[in-house]
Formats: sequence, C-alpha cells, structure tokens
Amino acid sequence: MKYYTDSNNDSNIRAYDYSDEYIIIEFKDGSQYKYTYGSAGSHNIEKMKRLADYGDGLNSFINKNRPGFATKY
Repeated sequence: MKYYTDSNNDSNIRAYDYSDEYIIIEFKDGSQYKYTYGSAGSHNIEKMKRLADYGDGLNSFINKNRPGFATKY
C-alpha cells in the first residue's frame, strides 16, 4: 500500500493501492474497500487513481459520488 499524502490533512484515507482495473483504499479506522471496474465503473476507478496519486480530493470524491465497492476487508 502507498501512503496517501493528504496535502490538506483533512482526509479519512490512510493508504491506497491499485492495479489495472481496481483500487483498494484503506481508511484511518483500518477498514479497506476494493473498488473495481465492475462495481464502480472504469471512469470512477481511473478518477480515483488520479486523485490518490495527487494526494488530495479522494475522500471527497468517494463521499460525493458513492462509487460501489466490490469487497470490504
């Protein structure tokens, strides 16, 4: 997992990891969610990857758009 930069220090996200067709997000409470092309749509996954790498806006995107997740760990 890669540490989420959180440039504004206002996010509930701790870390993330992704591959071609999914992204896994770890929240500060330790829960992890896997979002896939099938569960959330490719456009949402690609946007989430960009925001994760940018280090800002990912938590807001998830809260606003409520993309479907495939698995919760």
